[in-house]
Amino acid sequence: MTMIRGAAAITGAASGIGRALAVEFARRGCDLALADRDEAELKALAAEIGPTRKVSVHRVDVSKPDDITQFAAEATAAHPSLGIVVNNAGVALLGSFEEIDQAQMEWLFDINFWGVVHGTRAFLPHLKTMAEAHIINISSIFGIIAPPGQSAYAAAKFAVRGFSESVRHELAVAGSPVKLSVVHPGGVATSIARSSRTGVGVTDNARRAQMIERFENAAKTTPKDAALRIIKGIERNEPRILIGNDARFMDLLQRFRPGTYWAPLQRRLEKIAKGA
Repeated sequence: MTMIRGAAAITGAASGIGRALAVEFARRGCDLALADRDEAELKALAAEIGPTRKVSVHRVDVSKPDDITQFAAEATAAHPSLGIVVNNAGVALLGSFEEIDQAQMEWLFDINFWGVVHGTRAFLPHLKTMAEAHIINISSIFGIIAPPGQSAYAAAKFAVRGFSESVRHELAVAGSPVKLSVVHPGGVATSIARSSRTGVGVTDNARRAQMIERFENAAKTTPKDAALRIIKGIERNEPRILIGNDARFMDLLQRFRPGTYWAPLQRRLEKIAKGA
């Protein structure tokens, strides 16, 4: 069991799951190192948490390794008891493989995959000095299944899963005090769809609007509930944390039909989109 105590570092903390985690960690007595590109929202969050907790705010672009290295150095200096790191920052990209160009795919990978890798690398030396510590890497249910139109996002999230599982096994073999969990949220009511970029080859604006509407209709889990589920997973040292009934269903379907899950899943998603 990992105790929720000391201090936690969170990327992508200005909104969504990252923000909800910051609030819940603070309620449990954790100090916080909060990172995001949106410094104004970070300051607002720090004010919301209040003076009872020590909160440091860091403007960080996780696509830039030097930003992450500096964040880790500043966060551990400000919070010597830091024992929890959440690599949460992420973006989305709408379009089929042929509709997105290489630059867009690399942009997404720099954030969704390399941001996780660099965050893990930057904090790991400090975490290994703690009596107990925990890394939480946010993947997605699209790190378990891969729908059409999500080639870049699914590829990055599958990569987060593979990277995280391998590092977790390395830490276990070494007898490290550091635990690692990989998180697979289903539909969580965040702004990721509305803030997504569109492939350069996508010319149909109606399709973007439809995608956003479908996501928001299907996203039944609140960020707070997602944060509470992650905290429970940390406390239990769960290696894989699934969030939402939709994620649990898709995980089971993929296990039973690993090569043919998409047809039945598509039918189910269409019913959900129609409110059936």
